[in-house]
Amino acid sequence: MDRDAPEAVGVDPVMLRDQLFELWNCKDLQTLPLAAYQGFSKLAEPLEALLTILEGCPGKQKGRSHTLGHSILMEFQQWMKEHPQVTLSSLSEQQAVALQRRALSLLTDTQPKFVDSLVEIYRLESLDPSILRLQIIRLQALNCYREAALLGMKLKLQNELNMEEMCIPLILQDKLPMAESFVMGNHQLEQQLVMLLDSWCHPSFNVEALCRQFPRLSLTKHHTGRIQPKMLTKHVFRLMEKFNTDEVLCPNSLYKRRLDSLRFLMYKRFVEKSMTEENWSDHVQCVVADDPELQIQLVRMLVKYCGLQKASQWSLRYSIPRDRLPFGIWETQQSLPSNLQQGCLSDSGKTEEWVPPQSHCQRFYQLPLSRDKVHFVDTPEGLQRCRDTVLKEGGVVGVDMEWRPRFGCISTQHVALIQLAVLDEVFLLDLCASGFWQHQDTVIFIRTLFSGRKVLKLGYGMAGDLKCLLATWPQFSEEPLKMEGVLDLLSIHQKVQRNRVSKAHNGPKQVLVGEGSAEKGLSLLVQQVLGRPLDKMEQLSNWERRPLRISQIRYAAADAYCLLDVYMALSSNPAYFGLPGDLCSISSSQSEKSRDRKQKEKLAKQNKQTKQTHGKEDDRPRCGEKAPGGPPLAPQQLRVVCDNMLQGLGRHLRCLGVDVLMLEPSDDHREAAQLAQADGRVILTCGQPYQSLRSQVAEGRCLSLDCSEKARDQAVRVLRHFNVQPTPNDIFSRCQVCNGDQYMALPREDMARLLRQRGFLEDQDHTELQSPQQEEQEPGDILTCSVTPDLPRYVPQCRWAPLSALDPDTLTFPGGACLQLHTVPPGLLLRIPLFYICTSCGKVFWEGSHFGRTLSQFQDVLRITDEDASSVGASVRTAQQN
Repeated sequence: MDRDAPEAVGVDPVMLRDQLFELWNCKDLQTLPLAAYQGFSKLAEPLEALLTILEGCPGKQKGRSHTLGHSILMEFQQWMKEHPQVTLSSLSEQQAVALQRRALSLLTDTQPKFVDSLVEIYRLESLDPSILRLQIIRLQALNCYREAALLGMKLKLQNELNMEEMCIPLILQDKLPMAESFVMGNHQLEQQLVMLLDSWCHPSFNVEALCRQFPRLSLTKHHTGRIQPKMLTKHVFRLMEKFNTDEVLCPNSLYKRRLDSLRFLMYKRFVEKSMTEENWSDHVQCVVADDPELQIQLVRMLVKYCGLQKASQWSLRYSIPRDRLPFGIWETQQSLPSNLQQGCLSDSGKTEEWVPPQSHCQRFYQLPLSRDKVHFVDTPEGLQRCRDTVLKEGGVVGVDMEWRPRFGCISTQHVALIQLAVLDEVFLLDLCASGFWQHQDTVIFIRTLFSGRKVLKLGYGMAGDLKCLLATWPQFSEEPLKMEGVLDLLSIHQKVQRNRVSKAHNGPKQVLVGEGSAEKGLSLLVQQVLGRPLDKMEQLSNWERRPLRISQIRYAAADAYCLLDVYMALSSNPAYFGLPGDLCSISSSQSEKSRDRKQKEKLAKQNKQTKQTHGKEDDRPRCGEKAPGGPPLAPQQLRVVCDNMLQGLGRHLRCLGVDVLMLEPSDDHREAAQLAQADGRVILTCGQPYQSLRSQVAEGRCLSLDCSEKARDQAVRVLRHFNVQPTPNDIFSRCQVCNGDQYMALPREDMARLLRQRGFLEDQDHTELQSPQQEEQEPGDILTCSVTPDLPRYVPQCRWAPLSALDPDTLTFPGGACLQLHTVPPGLLLRIPLFYICTSCGKVFWEGSHFGRTLSQFQDVLRITDEDASSVGASVRTAQQN
């Protein structure tokens, strides 16, 4: 008999299955393939018999990476290649459909790897779509949503299925990539998915109501916790770009992104003070645009950050209805001088000098060139002169680029200005000039510049520049732009920083210029090497507006020229900075990242194999698992920086007196390492950023926490890990908003007077708070209360500022923070005798039940003496009653 042909009278499929099952149980995986091959050849009806065998195979077994059924299917597919006559077409239509239905019924969660093989062997895509849909509905009823989506994709049934019914359970189970794969390639479904996620960003969206639509779906708090506006907005914008979806279809995400951008601009202008009034005004108008809700939010923020007058001016500019105005704005509008009611909100009319003031020269790096040495290039003739100078063989060129920040939108950022600095000259290529950026000579010059090996190009963080360059000239993607002779000073800066950290822990500090500085990026490198940082006030300018201001031109030229000065300083004494003699030999940051990524992937693979073999967990030093020991610490002795995923933890630690810096949601994780290096802080993070952050700081200075834990539990872990023992006296010794540790105590009477003078309190309200002596005071004497109530017993750790520290006219503190009067409800004045104001941010606090709640939350880690016990118990009971 021909060995390759099935016998006419075959063996019993059940007997063959039992034989294979016995070999499987004995783990005789060498004999099993041969036994299966021989058994398949003896089956009378191989396709029908295979289904009989698979229907009786067990599902997934513990300790096995795949099932017996999967192994049999793999062997059968190999056997079919040698027996091409065994096909479904050799059967009648009725027989074929019956086998297809049986094969379809095997596609459940117990055999997830059957899909590809069964679809191929039994050509399931040829079945009636209504039958296939019924099987997918059956899988959904069994809570097999992943399997249903996989089958739908394999059979190309996406158009036949309800997108929301397929994708919502996947998203709720944290399987958004699977949902993306399900809609991929179908523009209509892609739009529906993006619009679905956007609808979840609406303030009225309730994830619990959504979960009730899928009662059989088992969801943890971790899953539902990821369905929140911040995360969803990121996904929406990512998918809008991925699927090329019109942003008009996503109004909720766009509104939230713009609102976040508005908050960012307020912080940059009024807290960090790193943006000029003109830049701020320009960007605010771009972000707010014609959205009336954002206009109202802008006015509310202005009341909070800088008072009623400026908020009133902007409310007049946007003609906000009176019934939507915050308290006090309407009255302030009526009292504004006529010139301020015209909406003149910037100082663009003032003239600028090329040489900045002496105070600026003493504080920041200065461009060592006169105005005539900075050339604006916007014509082919000007480009030719630039080309002749810049492309000289053996030359060194500082390269930088500027583009307009795109707050609240997804449009690609195009380069507006390219700065090229050579010795004694800077050329500014104006890509906004009509026709200049599209001119053939400009394109050829850019390609020649970056591909030339004989000209050394200096940059800093050039990956971002290159991305915008490719967006500006798509032809550089079609015909790849060669990058030759390029030195990214970011990789050199990273090496300098690693040397600083190493010396800080192992020996005398030699390269610690600017230690503790708030500078970062190129500005920090310039400060460390040249002694003074860059002035970044114009960094977020509108670089597409023409003409550019003198301060913008000066900033752009300095940003490129400083690269030359830094390079020459590093080259002249590389050993001082811990660098090799040949700076070009240092690997680029992208190469290091690629190498690190490969090492991490290799290590992760090894750890996975180790865990599969020995059942061990990973050995990363998680917070609380390996206490370093040592004497007890006071909270003020622990200084940490919290990643932007741990803001709840940061607030709890601040509440207990720990010195905590927290990254903003828009900050890059790498900034945590920069803050830790500059300020001697410990990094607290979770998830993927841990691996990259740990490599940038010393051993034990980066700790990983469990993201699924509550912030309170995370705080307890941190305290125990470092043996920090807070006392009730440490609670609220730091501002939970800004981390400041200095307060000013303001008596009730003075607070009432301030509220009344600023229009937050009517004259007839709370007249019982005024004493006869206070009624005789002049309007300017706002802080003259001679009797101050006793300070609270639980905040002796913080510093106290005198009443004279508050400017009575502007209500600002020496650091520039404005007293936030609008946050004080007038109703509190009758029962709160003393208010506490953070002098760093102007936030107003008062004594309430929060202290007792904090004691109750952290009583297991607080060090409470006998003297504290009775008062602590009373505070806890009061908090529980409230």
